[in-house]
Amino acid sequence: MASEISFKLPKGTNVPNHIAIIPDGNRRWARSRGLHTLLGHKAGFERAVEIGRAARKMGVHTVTLWGFSTENWDRTEEEIKYLMKLYKKLIDDYLAEANRDSIRIIHIGRKDRIPKFLLDKITCAEKTTEKNRKHIINLAIDYGGQDDIIRAVKKMIADKIPESRISKEDFDKYIDLHNQPYPYVDLMIRTSGEQRTSGFLLWNSPYTEYYWENDHFPDFTPEKLKDAVLDYSRRRRRFGGNDKEGHLTFKPELVADLEINWWRLANIPSDTRFRDYVIAHVREQYGLSKQLAKEAGVLMSQAFAEGNKKKWEKAKVALKQFYILIKNEIKLAFEPSLAASLQVNFWKEISNTGDIKNSGDAEDIAKNLYAEVYRISLFQAAKAAHLCVLANIERNLAEKEHDGGHWDKAENYLQKFYSALNERVA
Repeated sequence: MASEISFKLPKGTNVPNHIAIIPDGNRRWARSRGLHTLLGHKAGFERAVEIGRAARKMGVHTVTLWGFSTENWDRTEEEIKYLMKLYKKLIDDYLAEANRDSIRIIHIGRKDRIPKFLLDKITCAEKTTEKNRKHIINLAIDYGGQDDIIRAVKKMIADKIPESRISKEDFDKYIDLHNQPYPYVDLMIRTSGEQRTSGFLLWNSPYTEYYWENDHFPDFTPEKLKDAVLDYSRRRRRFGGNDKEGHLTFKPELVADLEINWWRLANIPSDTRFRDYVIAHVREQYGLSKQLAKEAGVLMSQAFAEGNKKKWEKAKVALKQFYILIKNEIKLAFEPSLAASLQVNFWKEISNTGDIKNSGDAEDIAKNLYAEVYRISLFQAAKAAHLCVLANIERNLAEKEHDGGHWDKAENYLQKFYSALNERVA
């Protein structure tokens, strides 16, 4: 089990109230290790319990796990029987913990096709935990999103609900997640590299944020859940309305021009022109006042100078102060110490990168840096990170070969980088 420290989230993290998980890849995980596929399901069940605990520690109220879909009955009889026994064991093993931690267990999906021994166990668990209020765990067994809606319609017809009374609010009362504090999914996670929802919780996910995880579910650790929550926290959820937040409005071509100028003077960071360009650059990029830009520019100049001398810890100290100042001014909920660490790691990695073929680690760091500072998702940060790396590679080549053509390419990539960033944060 992961240590307590791994569940600690940065201050200001927007934690989703409801996470839904499509735990895909159990069988592929087993086959890739030469194991029987049933052992993959066992590993997935063990991981599901661990992920549920981690989610609670992070402050998530509701977790919905899709264990068995309405289409899964097409699997072999051996696999279906094994899964049904695993569900029973899961409830047996989990029930005491659920009551101890005030977790309500709720089954969603059809009940008419589930084996009696499991249905009895589900009914008992629901009855035993019905007064628990701190958290909810929804077990989706024999569940399908379309089936959920069809069953809701049938129940409304059976209750003779007149056409005039049919509304979203009325329909909510007949869907499987009715009468829950957070029936609508904030974040849906699917593992194993698949990028589809397969109809999971169709009615309850009109504004759901999606997170696609490449690893199979048995490898989806609490640390990976934490990454998903942090990625979610960076997203701006508009719910179809106007985006009223005030964002950065820098001019990409101007910011790129200022940055390329101090890049060209980076080997003489004590030069006053170098510092003046840095000050002008951060003022334009972050919209700072003249005095704040001077303070921030001096800190960035110090950090860059220390980085040039490979004094990374000193660079990190100055960068943390720089990001504290930026955070206080632009009011974005990033973690200054994390941003500083990522910036230094990027400088370390990019200083040794001579071509795009070896830039993977640098791109990953840059992606996390821009996602953290600008509060955008990793997916949204990917394009900007790639362009930033290309700009830095050209800079490395310009310094190595003393070729002005590389400086021109570096500035061109920087303009594209800031344009891509501006598209996300403006």
